[in-house]
Amino acid sequence: MVLDDNWYTEASHDLGLGFSLRIKSKLHEEQSAYQTIAVYETETFGRLLTIDGLVMLTDRDNFVYHEMMTHPALFAHGAAKNVVIIGGGDCGTLREVLKHDNVQQATQIEIDERVTRIAEEYFPALCDSNDDPRATLAFEDGVAWMNNAPDASVDLIIIDSTDPIGPAEGLFNEAFYKQCHRVLGQGGLLVQQSESPLVHSELIGEMHGGLRAAGFADTHLLSFPQPSYPTGWWSATLAVRDTRSLYAPERAPDFQTFYYTPAMHNAAFAQPAFMARILAN
Repeated sequence: MVLDDNWYTEASHDLGLGFSLRIKSKLHEEQSAYQTIAVYETETFGRLLTIDGLVMLTDRDNFVYHEMMTHPALFAHGAAKNVVIIGGGDCGTLREVLKHDNVQQATQIEIDERVTRIAEEYFPALCDSNDDPRATLAFEDGVAWMNNAPDASVDLIIIDSTDPIGPAEGLFNEAFYKQCHRVLGQGGLLVQQSESPLVHSELIGEMHGGLRAAGFADTHLLSFPQPSYPTGWWSATLAVRDTRSLYAPERAPDFQTFYYTPAMHNAAFAQPAFMARILAN
């Protein structure tokens, strides 16, 4: 929602909180076949992408989310060749995945092509790797794609989705997780954005329970700051098909990052007491 001509505010009446950015102008707005997509120019956070009135990303802080959705899982796996991204239409996650030389194929399955085309126009830096020969952009339903994928054909699945409502609702349940487990090969990993530990702890607990029930050997929560998302504290859930260490390599990446380091990788898995109790159930 826009309170007036100078501010964009995402207000959650259920959570009793909001986040505002002073805007210079609205650059674009359209109703796609699935959702309302808008782009704003803000005074201090660069460009802002929203979907159905919810903040998806800003120029200023998207690097934290995109790096933590990709590099911990990729470095923990160590040899992922075939990576599948469900969602991620802004292509920032795809860009980070393709910084890893061991990745031979990265397939992005985004249900709404308009998200990607708008990102290409208004957030071109996020789309730098769209023409990489290892990248495939598929505009179709991620649940259907996973149901039809061959057994043990993927090393890493990244579920970079919106909140578990609307087009993304089917990505947060045990039936979908069972298909992901089937599609992952030996040593495979799954990582999924899992909202804020502070106000979405019930959802996080349900996700971890659903993943374990689907056959994953273990689940872990990694958290990180995300100023433009509700509470400013966000998380990703990492599920391992087979028991394995998730610690980072000692050496720093051989490419530039802005948030990720091996130390931040390991620290992200540390849990506050209340989350440790939830995840233990």
